[in-house]
Formats: sequence, C-alpha cells, structure tokens
Amino acid sequence: MPTTLTAFADVTTSDSALRRFLHGLPGVDTVGLEARAASLGTRSIKTTAKAYAIDLAISMIDLTTLEGADTPGKVRALSAKAVNPDPTDRTTPMTAAVCVYPDMVATAKAALNGADVKVASVATAFPAGRAALPVKLADTRDAVAAGADEIDMVIDRGAFLAGRYLETYELIKAIKEACVRPDATAARLKVIFETGELSTYDNIRRASWIGMLAGADFIKTSTGKVGVNATPANTLLMLEAVRDFREQTGIQIGVKPAGGIRTTKDAIKFLVLVNETVGEDWLSNHWFRFGASSLLNDLLMQRQKLSTGRYSGPDYVTVD
Repeated sequence: MPTTLTAFADVTTSDSALRRFLHGLPGVDTVGLEARAASLGTRSIKTTAKAYAIDLAISMIDLTTLEGADTPGKVRALSAKAVNPDPTDRTTPMTAAVCVYPDMVATAKAALNGADVKVASVATAFPAGRAALPVKLADTRDAVAAGADEIDMVIDRGAFLAGRYLETYELIKAIKEACVRPDATAARLKVIFETGELSTYDNIRRASWIGMLAGADFIKTSTGKVGVNATPANTLLMLEAVRDFREQTGIQIGVKPAGGIRTTKDAIKFLVLVNETVGEDWLSNHWFRFGASSLLNDLLMQRQKLSTGRYSGPDYVTVD
C-alpha cells in the first residue's frame, strides 16, 4: 500500500472540516474496550516466552528522569544504566532511549558516547504545555540542536478540550518542522496527549487522529505527572487507532504508554495488547516504547530470577 495522506487532504483545511471528521469517527464502546483490555490482561505465557518478553520490554524502555532536582551526575548514571542495565550479565539488552529535559540532552549524549541508545527530550513546556508557540518552538529547537534523537512534545489540552482542533493540529505540525536539522535529518516526534486529562475515550481517539494526521512518529499516552496515566484500555484504543491509520494510509505510527507501568507483569500485559491488536510489526522498539523510570529494575529482578532460579531483590540492581 502506498504511504499517503491524500485521502485526508480536505480534512485539515479548516477547523470545521477537521471537527466534522473527528466527530464522525465511530464512538468508543467503553464497556467493550475495557472488557477486551481486561481479558487480554489475563493471558499467561510460558517461561521461555516470558524470558523473551522481559528482554523485549527492556529494549523498549525510554529510561526517564524528569525531575527538577536532576543533575548531570544523575543523567550520566542513568545513561550508563541504559547501556549496561545489569553489570552482572552483559547479555542484558540496552534500553531504547534515555529521556531527559532539554538542558540535559548534551550531557546524556556525551555519556552515551555513541552507544545504540537514543536521547529523547521532552519539549513544548512539558508537562503542562502552557506557553506561547515561539517558546515551544525554541524549546524544541534547543533540544534538537543539543543532539536529541527524539522529541516528546505535549499538546495544549486546553485548546483541544475547547474544541480548537485545528490549532492542536497546527501546533504538532509546527513542532514536527522544528525537529528537522539543517542537514535535513530529523528527530522523531512523539506526541503526548495526557489521556488522564482528556476525560473520555472518544477524545483520546480524536487526539490520536489529530496527532497521526499532523505527522507524529509516535502517539504517547501521558507525561507521568498526573493521577491517571497509561492504562491497558487507553493504550488499546491508541493501538487500534494506529492499526486503522495504517490500513487507510500505509503509514505506520508508534505507540508509547507512559506513567504507572512499574512491574514485569504490567509490561507483559501491554506486550500482549500489542501482539493481539496490531501484531508483530509493532513488536520492536522502533514502534513501541515504555515511558518508565522504575520498570527496568523489576524487569532486571525477574530476569535474574529466571536465570538463577532465585529472586535477587532490589539490592541487586542499581537505584535510579
């Protein structure tokens, strides 16, 4: 199938056209969505499959520190852990990325020293997104200029919830353009919806389509800074959206649940969702990520248990 958005060219010509399209999307069956997510979460996997799933999950983590107290030392330590998560077992996969604030991008890039781990940076006045467009563009350009491979932007939830859909679309388009470097290479763009603030599943579906139409490389659930972050149900809904989008355009979009995913059991539930909803094409860190800070430690402990038959406990992994 050719990769094209031609069929949707008229959708984004005006706010009214985009509103008609978004409100014409099928309504979400809340009961059905949550029941399917819960059902898939009960799937059990055998030991060999569990070992594969743990390694896959480790390789999909955006190892994250987004605190006001972040220091260069903490970012360097996190980068070292991303490259070598378990110093006692060099077969442990690297994580997909290290995710930091824009002012820490250069520090992370230097610490990774060419390792096959991306540097992701939040931008656009993360986490609230309450800033003027020039500020958001400058935030993005600074991170890209410092070496960010990926940008995790936040939408203006106030604009979206007020029904200013074209404004939301145009913001994503503008940030996408700001991700392009002078040499024409570009940082990949992850668009964060903050699903916990969107109130309804219908809004999550609409936000997903706005992000995909605007050129997002990933759609992402949350910042991890609100009460409700990634859930199996909202992630399932977004997976269905990227599946439908590829069927209609030929363009594949990644998905990143973030916030609240802390255990190996949680991670495996999400991998089952991916496998059963969109299939193997998304089962790589190029198309699926976990935004997490504490998940890696539990994955490492479970990996050690499978390898040694003993549960090592938290003292056997580094504290982030």
